[in-house]
Amino acid sequence: MSPETFWLAVGFLGQAFFSMRFLVQWIASERKKESVIPVSFWFFSIGGGLTLLVYAVYRLDPVFILGQGAGLFVYLRNLFLIRRKERPAAAGT
Repeated sequence: MSPETFWLAVGFLGQAFFSMRFLVQWIASERKKESVIPVSFWFFSIGGGLTLLVYAVYRLDPVFILGQGAGLFVYLRNLFLIRRKERPAAAGT
């Protein structure tokens, strides 16, 4: 496998992770019959964002790097907020 083929595979893998978040969100919303964002949405966002960031760094694309880097901050922050909200609820049980 050539280096270019490897990096294209990394890019497509990152895009697949990133795309899975929409499928996960759609299925969760259909099950609840309302719009919801499950925690797995954020994990797929992080997985896809990290993989795409690595690919963007390899490509030396500053626009892509900035976009994925900023997105990762938002995804991680959302997981932090979810975790913080769940801790008091678990402590009260």
